[in-house]
Amino acid sequence: MNQLDIFDLPPEKTVAIIGGGPAGLMAAEVIASAGHNVSVYDAMPSVGRKFLLAGVGGMNITHAEAKDDFLSRYSASSQLINSLNAFDADALRNWIHGLGIETFVGTSGRVFPTDMKAAPLLRAWLHRLRELGVTFYPRHRWLGWGESQGNVQIQLLFSAQENDATINKTVTADAVLLALGGASWQRLGSNGAWVPLLRERSVQVNDLVPSNCGFDVAWSEMLREQHAGAPLHGVVLSCTDVHGRTRSVLSEAIISAYGIEGTGIYALSKELREQIDQQGSALLNIDLLPDLSRDKIIQRLNKPREKNSLSNFLRKQLNLSPVKLALLRELTAKNTYENPELLALAIKKLSLTLTATRPIDEAISSAGGVAAKELDSLFMLKKMPGVFCAGEMLDWDAPTGGYLLTACFASGRTAGQGVVNFLKGSAPTLKQKAQR
Repeated sequence: MNQLDIFDLPPEKTVAIIGGGPAGLMAAEVIASAGHNVSVYDAMPSVGRKFLLAGVGGMNITHAEAKDDFLSRYSASSQLINSLNAFDADALRNWIHGLGIETFVGTSGRVFPTDMKAAPLLRAWLHRLRELGVTFYPRHRWLGWGESQGNVQIQLLFSAQENDATINKTVTADAVLLALGGASWQRLGSNGAWVPLLRERSVQVNDLVPSNCGFDVAWSEMLREQHAGAPLHGVVLSCTDVHGRTRSVLSEAIISAYGIEGTGIYALSKELREQIDQQGSALLNIDLLPDLSRDKIIQRLNKPREKNSLSNFLRKQLNLSPVKLALLRELTAKNTYENPELLALAIKKLSLTLTATRPIDEAISSAGGVAAKELDSLFMLKKMPGVFCAGEMLDWDAPTGGYLLTACFASGRTAGQGVVNFLKGSAPTLKQKAQR
């Protein structure tokens, strides 16, 4: 096990962690390693459900790009950036190796366990936590706050399923760490039900919104019927954010019955969502042939068509796939095809209007959450001493590619250290700890 930046502490304190995802489990490891009694409560029948689902098709745990580039992917508070500096992608990989799970870097820079699976990693981790004395309480849904005991301990109310019966349960702890997730993939337990429970204590929680999500497009019936599910490979997707800055990615997308989704769309979802919020719609530009300049396309379009249909001519000269040809027909006027220069311009900058984000429950992640100003440097709520927050319930945003999981691990670790320091009676910042 990696040496944690903590001090020896008396073991009498009890800590309740609500939420058994990566943030909650990492916090549990830090706190239990300091000798405290840790209980993890989760509404689902077992912990790590969303973590396991994220691993379907390949467990992308983090990303191996340069640290400055890595940190630039986040729209986040200074608290989270400090956490990521303290527990970065390399540190996370070393921690995974300490569980006996090897990793490798894929061609895209994404980091995976060697067997590409999440389950072995989770099993090894839970084994370590149980050896540290962590106790798990599944099927415990948090209902809110009880009366504090002598203004020292914190009282929590749960609805628990025990012996095929639902009972109300009260738990008392010296410190509480909330790691309840956002509001995506609600069937796995992240439903945002915690939001009013913090707002009733005057904690500012910014509205949860979909991130890494698909978008609605008003397709024609023909395109929907013939091309829903078709991949759009090798394109550059770009948009202008609400500050007038252009963002672009070389990636891929998928045409869906409702609109468009996929890796490239997720990477731009923050900018597109903010456009829709401010303007009612968003404009996505697609370069269908990023490897060919506009002049080169015009040159090929000026060749004799001979007996080829226009579709066959475009397919032969430009190697346009059926779905790219369909998008051209969908989004350009008929007279565009009569002018090679206009057609080349359309191929290099095909404009698509997005009308809405998909529902938050369909999103890979959510943005919004507990406002940064409500938290100290180690994620304790300023208005609720002894209550800490971590993971996706904090207000931050990041694309897929390992960034989401890394931030959950890092914030859980920092919040866990915050709990340890709180129970000691002192709370040094990460910067102060680095100076020791």
